[in-house]
Amino acid sequence: MKVGFIVNPIAGMGGRVGLKGTDGVLEKAIALGAKPIAPKRAKEFLQKLKESKIMPKIKIITCPGIMGEEEAEETGINAEILPLPRKERTTAEDTKTATKMLISENYKADLIVFVGGDGTARDILDALKEKKSETPVLGVPAGVKMYSGIFAVNPAEAVEVIEAYLNGEAEITEFEIMDADETAIRSDRFAVKLYGYLKGPYLPMRIQGTKQVSPETADEKENQRAIAKFVIESMKPDATYILGPGTTVKTLADMLGIKKTVLGVDLYQNGRVINDVNERILLEKIKDWKNTWIIVSPIGGQGIIFGRGNQQISPEIIKRVGKERIIVLATKSKIQRIEGGALRVDTGDPEVDEMLRGYIKVITDYREWRLLPVK
Repeated sequence: MKVGFIVNPIAGMGGRVGLKGTDGVLEKAIALGAKPIAPKRAKEFLQKLKESKIMPKIKIITCPGIMGEEEAEETGINAEILPLPRKERTTAEDTKTATKMLISENYKADLIVFVGGDGTARDILDALKEKKSETPVLGVPAGVKMYSGIFAVNPAEAVEVIEAYLNGEAEITEFEIMDADETAIRSDRFAVKLYGYLKGPYLPMRIQGTKQVSPETADEKENQRAIAKFVIESMKPDATYILGPGTTVKTLADMLGIKKTVLGVDLYQNGRVINDVNERILLEKIKDWKNTWIIVSPIGGQGIIFGRGNQQISPEIIKRVGKERIIVLATKSKIQRIEGGALRVDTGDPEVDEMLRGYIKVITDYREWRLLPVK
């Protein structure tokens, strides 16, 4: 099987520094200390692929330099390199050009695997649409939000999807590709619309699916208020709380009488809130990690509690706080919409992901909680 492999080297760089994306703000992200995310994710995927039983049955065709060649070399994978210019800085056009070349008569890729986020998925969709191609696509997550459904949950599970596809055990389906207005999101406005569809292999519990927005019903809001009331009753006045994004956590902030960045991370301590913090600010401001708590809510439909839109709560932050002081909030309807009823994590650090796996307590109503598996 011929697998086309494309890396968007700047994907995800706006995450930990709190920019909620990288589109149009790369220089600012670098100035804030952002480090490349995608190359590490690409190498993690390729290493797992190299160790898999299917590697002898696969031929990798990739892009020059930082768009795939370097990652293949570092993991010891022999890949064919597309005859494209090597660049130190790449653009959306480079992704589109590579995609068109991979599906051309010269290469005829059976599957395109890309490492990036929603923007990269849109670029590949544009290229395939222009050439009227239905070549299946699989995303290895390296962006910030990733609202589209085309992504595997993490690099290792992307390999499992490919293995199932090669063995005829994964069906091809259409996935929604979402277009997020990052400028609006940075202004704390959720502005996401359907951009189109990409076909790709589907394997239950290995593909994340599209983000689902929480319903604006009276029952949902009442459930959120009941959860918030229960949490507030147990909060310690001298403790520090890292508040993740989402409407359920915002309800908690509203009842505390503080402002919440709905699409960002906030820090609440001593009755005061610091809004829209990044990883650096959290590390600077928190002094007593043994009295610090993280409050998060899973992404609707996907069930992911870390690694999508809250990368400011980095693996280092999670390690310092510890699993026992992570508070997960989820309404009953949100839990019902999570495939398989299991929560997922994709922090970018396999050791931290492993630390979080097992079971975790999820508050679902006033004085009501459930133990849910984290996979």
